[in-house]
Amino acid sequence: MLRLRPEVNDDLRRRSTGLRISACVSVAAFALLLFVTMPLCAATTVDDTSQGLTCQCGCGLTVANCNHPECNFSVPLRGEIARMIDKGMDRPAIIAFYRAKFGEKILSAPTTEGFNLLAWVMPFLAVIVGGGLIVMMLGRWRNETPPPAPVDERAPVIDPKLREQLDAEVKRQL
Repeated sequence: MLRLRPEVNDDLRRRSTGLRISACVSVAAFALLLFVTMPLCAATTVDDTSQGLTCQCGCGLTVANCNHPECNFSVPLRGEIARMIDKGMDRPAIIAFYRAKFGEKILSAPTTEGFNLLAWVMPFLAVIVGGGLIVMMLGRWRNETPPPAPVDERAPVIDPKLREQLDAEVKRQL
């Protein structure tokens, strides 16, 4: 590793840490932008809309994935959703209609309002905090200096003639 003056080393370390932080913030902002804008680009479909609703027949699946071929709930609901889309309703309006009709239990994912917002935020927050702690601990472990080697008070005294002979043999070998 290249050893520079301590003040230069500290300056480089501060700069690289700042670059890492700004890179992480940039990636997170880009991911958030994609997460927010992707649904705006999609057209409303029956499958997409019925994925947001939970079947009430007891199967525990979404209306789009209900595995009962003659389900008394999902089959008619998919037909109703298709008619609503034909009338020009979009996905949020259809989901809101069924939420008003059946309550929160119809939704396949929690809303982003009130206490339900924690269900969306906490996993991301946990990953970010955990990743930050890992990076911080790795940085501390990497920068930690090893303890100095114990000094033997009775260090052997090397005869200068033997030292010269050893240096001469080493030079001859190289």
